[in-house]
Amino acid sequence: MAGAAVVVLAAGAPAVAAGAGQPPPAPAAVAGPSTGPPSDRTGARSETAELGIPSIGVRDLRVVPYEGTTDDAPGTRIQDRGAAAAPYGEDGGVGPGEVGNYLVTAHRLSAGGPFRELPSLDEGDKVLVTEGGTVYEYRITGTRQTSFRSERSLAEQRAAVPGEPGEKPSRAMITLSTCATPEDDAAGNFWRDAHHNPEHRIDKIGVLVSSRPA
Repeated sequence: MAGAAVVVLAAGAPAVAAGAGQPPPAPAAVAGPSTGPPSDRTGARSETAELGIPSIGVRDLRVVPYEGTTDDAPGTRIQDRGAAAAPYGEDGGVGPGEVGNYLVTAHRLSAGGPFRELPSLDEGDKVLVTEGGTVYEYRITGTRQTSFRSERSLAEQRAAVPGEPGEKPSRAMITLSTCATPEDDAAGNFWRDAHHNPEHRIDKIGVLVSSRPA
């Protein structure tokens, strides 16, 4: 597999950030959406965004918002249709370009595997999200692991500042998440949850560097 190697954590082990939170090389000035106060994380959302990740060939991937948490039943149903899912609400994230953690999950192996190459994303790679006539550009800053068998690990993934539950966000960030099924299976870890998710998720963290009209 191309890109940085991913180390699968043992069950219940805390997720370790690898460069998460560090600014990408020479970012552009961030436009208005990431400089204001933290947004209301419970507001209902209905607009579908489009995701592009040029370095791994992702183009115009639909990102469907829903009220819930990462990889729950409603989110899994969205992913099963070949789209990406973006939870909002009490245990979800914010919208594109907003201060906090914009959570996006998609399948790696099934439903067309839109995130099949996600683990190969490197620091500095570009992520583009288009919503409401605006293109938000994020840059990847690090890689994390999430364990579905650790409440602490899940809290770190879903935190407003990725990896830092309870920390007040001051900028717009993104978490792109997909399954670590091949890595778990290779390690002999065949655990699955009720939605057939493996224990571990591979999360790519990014920060907003600019926004512009679509």
